[in-house]
Amino acid sequence: MPRGDKSSYTDKQKRQAAHIEESEKERGRSDEAAERIAWATVNKQDGGGKKSGSGRKQPKNAS
Repeated sequence: MPRGDKSSYTDKQKRQAAHIEESEKERGRSDEAAERIAWATVNKQDGGGKKSGSGRKQPKNAS
């Protein structure tokens, strides 16, 4: 997967990024800056794309 590929994100994360991007554009940011800020914010909130698959265990203290 090349860098910048957004296919590993959930639909919810994509919607969040689009909403943040629109907000940033309304504040006067350029298109590129708004997109960068939007995806950085989604990554900060969720830690990146989909979180599933082999090797992802529940913490030991989870019930």
